Amino acid sequence: MKNITTKRIPCFRRWGRKGWSAFASLHRQVAIGVLSMSMSILLLATQGASAQTADTAAVLRTLRIDEVGISGSQSSPTRNALAQTPLFDRKAQAAAPVQTLEAALRLTPSVDIRERGGKGAQADISIRGGSFDQTMVLLNGIDFTDVRTGHQSHSLPVDLDCISGIDLIDGLPGVGAYAGAVNIRTAPLKPTYLRLDASGGSYGYGYANLSGAVTSGRFSVLGAASYRRSDGYAHNTDFSNVNAYVRATYEAERAGFFDIQAGYQTRDFGSNGFYAAYNPEQWESTSTGLASVRWLKEFGRFAMGASASYRKNFDRYDWTRGTAMNRHNGDNVGARLWGDWSWCGGTTSLGGDYAFNHLYSTNLGELLSVPNGDYTHAKARHTGNVWLRHAKQWERFDLAGSVGVSLTPYGESALWSLSGGWRPVEGLHVAAGASQSMRLPTFTDLYYTSPAQVNNLYLTPEHAVTYRIGIDYTKRCWSLSGLAYYRAGRDIIDWIWHDDNKWYSEQTSRLDTFGAELTGAYTSPEGFLRRVAVSYGYVTTDRNSDIIAKSAMDFMHHKAALSVEIRFLRRLSLALTGSVYDRNGSYTDYPVAGDPSVYEERDYAPYFLLDGRLAWEKGICRLYVDATNITDTRYCDMGGIRLPGAWFTGGITLTIGK
Repeated sequence: MKNITTKRIPCFRRWGRKGWSAFASLHRQVAIGVLSMSMSILLLATQGASAQTADTAAVLRTLRIDEVGISGSQSSPTRNALAQTPLFDRKAQAAAPVQTLEAALRLTPSVDIRERGGKGAQADISIRGGSFDQTMVLLNGIDFTDVRTGHQSHSLPVDLDCISGIDLIDGLPGVGAYAGAVNIRTAPLKPTYLRLDASGGSYGYGYANLSGAVTSGRFSVLGAASYRRSDGYAHNTDFSNVNAYVRATYEAERAGFFDIQAGYQTRDFGSNGFYAAYNPEQWESTSTGLASVRWLKEFGRFAMGASASYRKNFDRYDWTRGTAMNRHNGDNVGARLWGDWSWCGGTTSLGGDYAFNHLYSTNLGELLSVPNGDYTHAKARHTGNVWLRHAKQWERFDLAGSVGVSLTPYGESALWSLSGGWRPVEGLHVAAGASQSMRLPTFTDLYYTSPAQVNNLYLTPEHAVTYRIGIDYTKRCWSLSGLAYYRAGRDIIDWIWHDDNKWYSEQTSRLDTFGAELTGAYTSPEGFLRRVAVSYGYVTTDRNSDIIAKSAMDFMHHKAALSVEIRFLRRLSLALTGSVYDRNGSYTDYPVAGDPSVYEERDYAPYFLLDGRLAWEKGICRLYVDATNITDTRYCDMGGIRLPGAWFTGGITLTIGK
């Protein structure tokens, strides 16, 4: 390896966890004397896994060495996180038969994906027995959760090829993260590249994606645009989806690190039975624009950060396709400021954030004295959080705690979290923690009314205290993890079915949830068997089964999955995933489309799904064939809405770059 500077610099010949090791040398040049394999190193501004947070700037800098390229990233603690659970990793699951964000999350034991259509046309994300409204959604650490309804929170303008990883954040105190937060991280596939992905298949399906990145010194930009469409697998299940996304990062020597992202998405989809199971003629169209900017700067032992974000969302819902019924126009503005101080006792952080949410609507909010165009109602609210946290790591132990206050229209709420971890031997980590969380009622909870639904203006925030204990073990090609949690929820909001055949927005006193998760994996970079992963998730609650609730009772009771990837004939690979789902609860089935007078109550039936991908790769070209639901299972995730049977697609990917 030739010299890249004439200045004498330290040379480390092995990786360690000492204070002087390369991991602590964020602002120093380091010569790597021995590096046995290609790797990407996550440089954390905090100490230890328990101090990782949702605020991740995915590309801080690229250090170029003749033999090795190392991409680093930095996190900054704005709110304490007990732990991060990996839900998806692009490198580890590159061969998996998944094409959408929803498909990537479906196999994980922590997440319940309830789809209403094929290929991610519309879906809800729920975490560990919570509802879709109790999940915070982050994009590169920026909160883009939709205040109107959780149905739209994960409608983000990013495709799977731009997503480097997805994490579940536990113990994130603040408004919105009642059950936890899902953080979606984007990053380039390579420092500089151009990629084209095109595919087509059953039901008039077509997909095209053009993406790429350019990296020059301390500057990096990632961009992507895509179009996805289908004629639908049943009457009025057609859809089209357009995404455009760009993210740029730059580190100025004196000014600090800047991270900017922006995106735009439009979705149109036939909504056969989506919101009223007996009506096959519903239709919906949404469009979302978002942008954020983040700044990070270190001053010796001190570090400062600030961010600002904006999300604009339009939604049109037709009870009968072609005739608008409900329209919504939402604005979500956020800002955050924090500072860190690293000293011999650990790292202490102080910060705060502010959010402004505003909605124009045809039926949500307070009646306007003068209509604003098509909108006759409007509502706005302001929320904020102030927090103080401290993290310390020494020898084989780590400890973190935080206290804070959330300021909302409902008053002040004190929030806290505490976590600790222990590494008794290399590769083994045992952790435990507890945290308090909350969620405000959405505008839909408060104001939505229809012939079948009755709103409630007197709802107050939900609160919960969650206790968790987990263990992780990694050794060479093997990994194993286990987790158990208990959530004591209070003032739970849900839509409850009454004898007058209407849903009422109500608030029960309590809902306790218990769950356990087990995952194990074997991964090898060579040989015939490349990857085997198995997982199991269990959830139960103490909700009275006599109560018919839309969300709280329809949790995923049991969930098991097995993934296998093999490589053969040098360039061929085969990936198979099999999964079993057993959902608690029941739904009303309407066998005669359009006739609500004929119905019957049915329990959700367990079902099995088998997906596969066969791929051939050489040079810049990759050919693949995907098959989802190979066994043609008839199943539903929500309210009797039938989901697609066997669906076959084939495509080509061309990647040019280095």
